[in-house]
Amino acid sequence: MTSSRNEASPAPDSAVTTGISNKGLRVGSIGMIGAVVIGISTIAPAYTLTGALGPTVSAVGFQVPAIILVGFIPMLLVALGYRELNSRMPDAGTSFTWAARAFGPWVGWMAGWGLIAATVIVLSNLAGIAVDFLFLLIAQLTGNAEIAELTRVVPINVAVCLIFMLLATIVSYRDLQTTQRLQYGLVGFQILVLLIFAGAAVVEMMNGNAFDASPVQASWFNPFEVSSFSAFAAGLSLSIFIFWGWDVILTMNEETKDPDKTPGRAATVTVFLIVALYLLIAVALLMFAGNGTGELGLGNEDIQENVFFHLSGPILGPLAFLVSLAVLTSSASSLQATFVGPARTLLAMAHYDALPKKFARVSPRFFTPGYATVASAIVASAFYAVMRVLSENVLTDTITALGAMICFYYGLTAFACVWYFRRQWFDSVRNVFLTLLAPLVGGLILAVLFVTTLIDSASPDYGSGSEIGGVGLVFVITVVIIVVGLVLMIAQRVASPGFFRGETLGRQAPASARRRITS
Repeated sequence: MTSSRNEASPAPDSAVTTGISNKGLRVGSIGMIGAVVIGISTIAPAYTLTGALGPTVSAVGFQVPAIILVGFIPMLLVALGYRELNSRMPDAGTSFTWAARAFGPWVGWMAGWGLIAATVIVLSNLAGIAVDFLFLLIAQLTGNAEIAELTRVVPINVAVCLIFMLLATIVSYRDLQTTQRLQYGLVGFQILVLLIFAGAAVVEMMNGNAFDASPVQASWFNPFEVSSFSAFAAGLSLSIFIFWGWDVILTMNEETKDPDKTPGRAATVTVFLIVALYLLIAVALLMFAGNGTGELGLGNEDIQENVFFHLSGPILGPLAFLVSLAVLTSSASSLQATFVGPARTLLAMAHYDALPKKFARVSPRFFTPGYATVASAIVASAFYAVMRVLSENVLTDTITALGAMICFYYGLTAFACVWYFRRQWFDSVRNVFLTLLAPLVGGLILAVLFVTTLIDSASPDYGSGSEIGGVGLVFVITVVIIVVGLVLMIAQRVASPGFFRGETLGRQAPASARRRITS
């Protein structure tokens, strides 16, 4: 029986179904443009690139554009796999639901855990970045540099962070249309400032006012010019990170117009727009500042934590504050948009009895996963507060561990696409590419990066250089996250075994003629 997608109805308290089913979310509230905007907001190009550009230059030099393009490849291949899975199973659980369908409940649960863990970590970091740039912006506008130092006062930092988290939670609790309207303005402003920043950098270089004028060359786009494989792998890991977040679009698939097609198309469009924006900014700033270690060189470790801030003054002069405002806007808007992913994954997992039923509660007024949204905010807030009190390095290393978690659940989802469609691989040339080759290659690349990150991060020199018993802190954090997921999964198996017996969401390989699963 086909479930209606024209009316939203509350998810039943005790529904047992092995098919994809309605969870009570508001149907048809997001269109193509709205989905793309929310996807770009979650990726947060201004916030992401200001911190990632410098380290990437240190790893690969002028070949940053090449690394961005290479990093774009697995993201695109995985996005194509996501699109195929979504066309058959438009479900808010995305990675969790699809991996459970392909490989069974245990693998599906861990895929969902990987997504939740990654997004909760990012939520805490985004709030912290918003705090840093709020004080930095105020210092720029008032001319009082001491105000920027207030972010280092832990009680003040944590208090303001919690305020940002509260505001983002309130907006996310409301319907997606509220999120969409807010993001139109925030994302539009962010992209406009980035385009002005990049354009001004090119103009300054052409006028002879650049710090280290470096005319663009074809070699910048050649990955074979990178000095070593280790440098290539390091740069690629950073490149993977800067594209992360587009999959939030798929978690909204039950709330989009034409859920079979719109989320997949929006995710693909988002990835292409982001790679174009990243290439423009990277090339422009390389042309202006070069890759040296001088005062404003992109290879200078002293400016790599916040490249945009250090270059905005020389490039934009009195309008430099716009860049800080754009990064603040970027982190704040991403904080709000990122809530969409973990909340809907928690909702789906609870709906299929993979988590306690309270996480499946939907707001009767806004038709959003209210309980899951609030729970995500509380966990992310507590995580940030504890990590910030312990050490700034702990928080930094936690974010570094995020890269491994991204590869973990993206890779599982890519392999789920390959296995789920195994009976249809050779039905057409299209299927050979979209259900076999694209997700398989993308998944293999991410799997290699995941294993490489684990091996490298075991060294005490990895990340911030922090260690526990001679083992790198990034490795410890990554392993702890995975082990905690395994423990919680086993506990849920004991408390509610139905899901793990395949009673609520069973494995299934599609028949050739089936186009989608319905409840």
